Amino acid sequence: MNELLLAAAGLIVLAVAVGLARILRGSDVERLMAVQLLGTGGIAALLLIAYATDVPGVEDVALGLALLAAFASIAFVNLLDADQGDAEA
Repeated sequence: MNELLLAAAGLIVLAVAVGLARILRGSDVERLMAVQLLGTGGIAALLLIAYATDVPGVEDVALGLALLAAFASIAFVNLLDADQGDAEA
Protein backbone atom coordinates (compact mmCIF):
# COMPACT_ATOMS: atom_id res chain seq x y z
CA MET A 1 0.00 0.00 0.00
CA ASN A 2 2.84 2.39 0.82
CA GLU A 3 4.38 1.84 -2.62
CA LEU A 4 1.09 2.82 -4.25
CA LEU A 5 0.90 6.01 -2.20
CA LEU A 6 4.49 6.90 -3.06
CA ALA A 7 3.81 6.24 -6.75
CA ALA A 8 0.77 8.52 -6.60
CA ALA A 9 2.92 11.20 -4.96
CA GLY A 10 5.44 10.80 -7.78
CA LEU A 11 2.74 11.30 -10.40
CA ILE A 12 1.56 14.43 -8.63
CA VAL A 13 5.11 15.78 -8.55
CA LEU A 14 5.36 15.09 -12.28
CA ALA A 15 2.17 17.09 -12.89
CA VAL A 16 3.59 19.90 -10.77
CA ALA A 17 6.75 19.88 -12.91
CA VAL A 18 4.61 20.38 -16.02
CA GLY A 19 2.98 23.31 -14.24
CA LEU A 20 6.42 24.77 -13.58
CA ALA A 21 6.98 24.91 -17.34
CA ARG A 22 3.72 26.89 -17.59
CA ILE A 23 5.06 29.41 -15.07
CA LEU A 24 8.12 30.00 -17.19
CA ARG A 25 6.25 30.44 -20.49
CA GLY A 26 2.66 31.42 -20.16
CA SER A 27 0.29 34.31 -20.00
CA ASP A 28 -0.50 35.95 -16.69
CA VAL A 29 -3.62 33.88 -16.09
CA GLU A 30 -1.78 30.64 -16.92
CA ARG A 31 0.96 31.60 -14.50
CA LEU A 32 -1.56 32.24 -11.73
CA MET A 33 -3.17 28.85 -12.30
CA ALA A 34 0.25 27.18 -12.37
CA VAL A 35 1.17 28.77 -9.04
CA GLN A 36 -2.01 27.39 -7.55
CA LEU A 37 -1.22 23.98 -9.06
CA LEU A 38 2.22 24.07 -7.47
CA GLY A 39 0.75 24.75 -4.06
CA THR A 40 -2.03 22.18 -4.30
CA GLY A 41 0.15 19.50 -5.86
CA GLY A 42 2.90 20.05 -3.34
CA ILE A 43 0.48 19.74 -0.45
CA ALA A 44 -1.06 16.57 -1.89
CA ALA A 45 2.34 14.98 -2.50
CA LEU A 46 3.55 15.85 0.99
CA LEU A 47 0.43 14.44 2.63
CA LEU A 48 0.72 11.20 0.63
CA ILE A 49 4.39 10.88 1.56
CA ALA A 50 3.60 11.60 5.21
CA TYR A 51 0.94 8.88 5.32
CA ALA A 52 3.12 6.35 3.48
CA THR A 53 6.31 6.84 5.49
CA ASP A 54 5.03 7.86 8.95
CA VAL A 55 7.72 10.53 9.18
CA PRO A 56 6.78 13.04 11.89
CA GLY A 57 6.45 16.66 10.91
CA VAL A 58 5.67 16.26 7.22
CA GLU A 59 2.05 17.21 7.84
CA ASP A 60 3.29 20.45 9.40
CA VAL A 61 5.37 21.18 6.32
CA ALA A 62 2.27 20.60 4.15
CA LEU A 63 0.31 23.03 6.33
CA GLY A 64 3.05 25.63 5.98
CA LEU A 65 3.05 25.15 2.21
CA ALA A 66 -0.72 25.65 2.18
CA LEU A 67 -0.31 29.01 3.92
CA LEU A 68 2.48 30.08 1.58
CA ALA A 69 0.49 29.05 -1.50
CA ALA A 70 -2.49 31.11 -0.41
CA PHE A 71 -0.34 34.19 0.18
CA ALA A 72 1.50 33.66 -3.12
CA SER A 73 -1.80 33.61 -5.00
CA ILE A 74 -2.95 36.80 -3.30
CA ALA A 75 0.36 38.52 -4.05
CA PHE A 76 0.21 37.45 -7.69
CA VAL A 77 -3.33 38.79 -8.11
CA ASN A 78 -2.27 42.10 -6.52
CA LEU A 79 0.67 42.26 -8.92
CA LEU A 80 -1.64 41.68 -11.89
CA ASP A 81 -4.01 44.39 -10.66
CA ALA A 82 -1.12 46.83 -10.28
CA ASP A 83 0.10 46.08 -13.81
CA GLN A 84 -3.38 46.62 -15.25
CA GLY A 85 -3.73 49.88 -13.32
CA ASP A 86 -0.47 51.15 -14.82
CA ALA A 87 -1.61 50.18 -18.32
CA GLU A 88 -4.89 52.10 -17.93
CA ALA A 89 -3.24 55.28 -16.63
